[in-house]
Formats: sequence, C-alpha cells, structure tokens
Amino acid sequence: MAEAVSSKPVADSQAERSEIIFPNDANALGNLFGGRLMQFIDLVGAIAACRHAKAITVTASMDHLDFVAPVHVGELLILRASVNRAFKTSMEVGVKAMVEDMIGTGGTRHVASAYLTYVAMDMMGKKIDVPQVVPETDHQKRRFDDAAKRREMRTGEVLRKKELRAAMGNIWNV
Repeated sequence: MAEAVSSKPVADSQAERSEIIFPNDANALGNLFGGRLMQFIDLVGAIAACRHAKAITVTASMDHLDFVAPVHVGELLILRASVNRAFKTSMEVGVKAMVEDMIGTGGTRHVASAYLTYVAMDMMGKKIDVPQVVPETDHQKRRFDDAAKRREMRTGEVLRKKELRAAMGNIWNV
C-alpha cells in the first residue's frame, strides 16, 4: 500500500464545472433556483475535496453562501473550487460561481461564493486523516489564513448551538 502524502499544493485538487441553465432549473422569473445553485456548488466542492483527500468525502457544512447576482435561463454557469485549508480529517473548500457571456464579450460576472467543509471517510464510514494544503500564491496564502479564522468561528457557533439545545431540552416532548 502506498504511503500517505503529507501535503499537496492547492492546484492539485482544483475543480471546475460548467452548466447551461435550462428552464427546469429556474423559477417563474427565469432565474436559477438557489437550491439548484447550492447543489452545483456542493458537487464541484466535493470533487475538489475528493481529489485532495484521495478518499470519499461528505459535506459537513456550507456557510457564507452569498448570492451576488441572478443566473438566467440560457446562461453558462462556471463553478471553480479549491481546497483552502486542510485540518486533521476535514477540509475547507471555497467555491466561486461565475456566468460567462459566451455570445457577447466573453467576459464573466460573479454570481455566488460559498465555503464548505468536507470530511474524508474510509469505506466503513470512519474519518481519515487528509494531507495538508501547501498554498503557493499570495491569494492562496490569504485563503489559507482566512480558513483558520472561519474554522474558529464555526467551532464557536457549533458549541453555542450545542449549549442552547441542552438548555432547551427536547422541545418536541410537549
């Protein structure tokens, strides 16, 4: 069996996905459903996480999802994902969604961004260690540092919710 890799550059696990938006993806105004965009974000994020971990990954959380602009029927949606930082068994993945003007200027516009956390698992569903991330560019180094700050905030929020649930008891047993 091959020895586990202790670290990997960001570029080794980046992922990209493109989707043309069809009417069944959209609401009555012809805009992409937010839930469908979330699905696309999760899928491309999972690909980056799997490439980094070389293992099955499961989504633990999605946070800081910002819908910046609508995506319309007929537009080309491009999603790009990178592992920002790896911890012991989890990874933060950043996903940026853009729309490309294929017929006109060829330019792009930013439509959404999100941060997701994935956990690496073995075939028995047990968490496994993941390689660390080696940021190489200034942009990657900033995202690496920011990921640690976001993890600290997420951890605090999880603890706060756990305490709240314990204090409230089971509200369904009325």
